[in-house]
Amino acid sequence: MNTIIFAFAGKGGVGKTSLSAAFIRILSEAYPEKRILAIDADPAVGLSTALNMEPTLTLDDIRLKIAESIEKGDTSDAIELLSEARFHLQDCITESGNISFLAIGRPEAAGCYCKVNAYLKQVIETISENFDYVVIDGEAGIEQINRRVMENITYLILVSDSSRKGIQVISTIHDVSKRLTSCKKTGIIFNRVRAGFAPSAISEATPVLAVVGDDSEQAENDMQGESVFNLAADSPLFCGAKAALSALIGEDLT
Repeated sequence: MNTIIFAFAGKGGVGKTSLSAAFIRILSEAYPEKRILAIDADPAVGLSTALNMEPTLTLDDIRLKIAESIEKGDTSDAIELLSEARFHLQDCITESGNISFLAIGRPEAAGCYCKVNAYLKQVIETISENFDYVVIDGEAGIEQINRRVMENITYLILVSDSSRKGIQVISTIHDVSKRLTSCKKTGIIFNRVRAGFAPSAISEATPVLAVVGDDSEQAENDMQGESVFNLAADSPLFCGAKAALSALIGEDLT
């Protein structure tokens, strides 16, 4: 199966999670026969609320079990847990229709468990092969690009508002991702922008996929903790997400 992976990155507070959820809804409704994996790689765990899919177990819960075994010196138990990690991973997945949801969990505790995290990353890549589409809601900032959590992806979507800081962050992510990720195409979504904003690409090879204005309905949706599936199909956020997704995959979903 040729899995298509979408990864969202950018500064915190620019609407990455809402756009990730919108992509997931659009893919789910446009391709009901396809299997979609939604990965919440943000410790804030906002994608869970946006999709109304609550995890009972996260990848970090598994990591902590392995890390505790290593700290105690119980190597045999740690090896057993590693070998069964894929089995435990199934317990982390919540399903609804053709959508499966997986949460990375909280930030890592003190100490370095690089080998454990590398193994879990490999498990994620392996399980992704069972899905047609994977949508990753990335942690704010550049850290997950540096850690190569998003190393092998199809599309990298950089999200920014109209602030200088937001644009600086996606410019940095763009530059670093060129060295540390394998990506077919990168594009930009400017979100929550005010009237009069003139968007511009950060490079000739990185197009602006969509410009989304202030969306009062989406803001109210967020405040109430409502799912993106309750959002009107003609809302600015949803229309912008459709335009961006259509531009990426070359199919008219609008």
